[in-house]
Amino acid sequence: MSDCVFCGIVSGEIDADVVAEAEDWIAFRDLRPQAPVHVLVVPREHVPTLNDLSPDHDALVGRLVRAGASVAASEGIADEGWRLVVNCNAGAGQTVFHVHAHVLGGRPLGWPPG
Repeated sequence: MSDCVFCGIVSGEIDADVVAEAEDWIAFRDLRPQAPVHVLVVPREHVPTLNDLSPDHDALVGRLVRAGASVAASEGIADEGWRLVVNCNAGAGQTVFHVHAHVLGGRPLGWPPG
């Protein structure tokens, strides 16, 4: 989508600090980090929200979760603990309407999160 910032990053039209990528996803540092490690894992396919996922996306969702674990390992936070967060719609804090997962860590993360 032409007005989606994540689609711009996926296409290479918008610069990002990419930390990892694969055929169907890309991971890059968040511009407004909420933890010492804050990386977004984004599917290359534009899907606005979790509500828009279909059964055809099941394997992709699994790969996004595994990508989060890989990013946590490469960022050195896998053993100390990390969080994978996916917000759905504005009421939950989603500000970019392209499905994405936040990999957060590098400091103690409280619970409940919101």
